[in-house]
Amino acid sequence: MLWVKALHIVFVASWFAGLFYLPRIFVNLAMETDAAATTRLLLMARKLYRFMTMLAIPALLLGLWLWLGYGIGKGPGNGWLHAKLTIVVLLIGYHHACGSLLKKFENGRNARSHAWYRWFNEVPVLGLLAVTILVVVKPF
Repeated sequence: MLWVKALHIVFVASWFAGLFYLPRIFVNLAMETDAAATTRLLLMARKLYRFMTMLAIPALLLGLWLWLGYGIGKGPGNGWLHAKLTIVVLLIGYHHACGSLLKKFENGRNARSHAWYRWFNEVPVLGLLAVTILVVVKPF
């Protein structure tokens, strides 16, 4: 079980690196006026989105393995896990929202400012903070 848990943590951390960095690329794309720089940033964003998707899959599967295979979070007094899973679902939605925003940039249809993307970039920070507190503290 410890190997599964360790790999889960590594893949989650790697996925989050992408969740932190891709919106930062969006900030730069929203401010960019040079076509060559925009092309370069879009290439970086596409590659990062594909890579972070490949990292999210094992993170989620290993988490599912911990939950179903080892029974982590089952039984009374494990409301923290339900809250954590809710946040994970929201983070998966955030991941997909990043893909949708990337398509808008690729099609030249971005309608949001760099300031909006700066705030959007904070969502996974709050998600990681909440999940970490729920898993470590298990407040309910």
